[in-house]
Amino acid sequence: MIAIVAYGLGNVQAIANIYRRLNVEARLVSTSEELRAADRIVLPGVGSFDWAMEALARSGLRETLDELVMGERRSVLGICVGMQMMARKSEEGTSAGLGWIDAEVKRLPQADGLMLPHMGWNDVEPRAASPLFEGLDTDARFYFLHSYYFLPNDEGVVIAAADYGKQFACAVQSGNVYGAQFHPEKSHGWGIRLLKNFAEM
Repeated sequence: MIAIVAYGLGNVQAIANIYRRLNVEARLVSTSEELRAADRIVLPGVGSFDWAMEALARSGLRETLDELVMGERRSVLGICVGMQMMARKSEEGTSAGLGWIDAEVKRLPQADGLMLPHMGWNDVEPRAASPLFEGLDTDARFYFLHSYYFLPNDEGVVIAAADYGKQFACAVQSGNVYGAQFHPEKSHGWGIRLLKNFAEM
C-alpha cells in the first residue's frame, strides 16, 4: 500500500485518483498507525518551506516518517515542496528541514526574461539510471511551479535536471529517498508513468 501523507498540503486527491486508475492501492493517511501500514510513502507539498514544515510538525507524523524512512528504509517520494523538505534547510525560511538528504534549497536566479515562479511545462533530462524514470526518455516533459531549487552537496544523487535560467536538480535519489521538484500529478502521461514506476519499485 502507498501512503499519501495528508498533512494539509499538496494535491493529495489528484495523486490518489491516478493510483486508483492504475489499480494501485493508495490511501490518504493522517495518523501514525495508518502510515506504518504503508509499503511506500508519497510526501506532497505546496506553498512555502516553513509553512510546510510547520504543517508536518502539527500533523504529529514527523517522528513516524523519520522512523520509517531513515530507520526502516521504506521508499518515499517527495513532490515539489515535499522534495525540498528533505533537505537540511532552505533560503525560503528559517525552519530546519527533514535532513534526509545532505542538501540546501536555494532561490532560482532572476534571469533576463524569465519570471518567478517557474511555472509551466519544462523538459526534464535524466542524468542517471533510476527505476523512477523507467520508460521515460529525454523527451519527457513535466509541469513545474516553484521559485526555489534543491542543491545537494553530492551531485551523485541527481537523477534528472531541468533548465530555467540555470540548470538545477529536478529529481533526486539517495537510497530509498526519491524527490521530484515537478508535479507528476499534473504532468499527464509522463507523470502517470513516474507514479506507476514508484509503485512498482
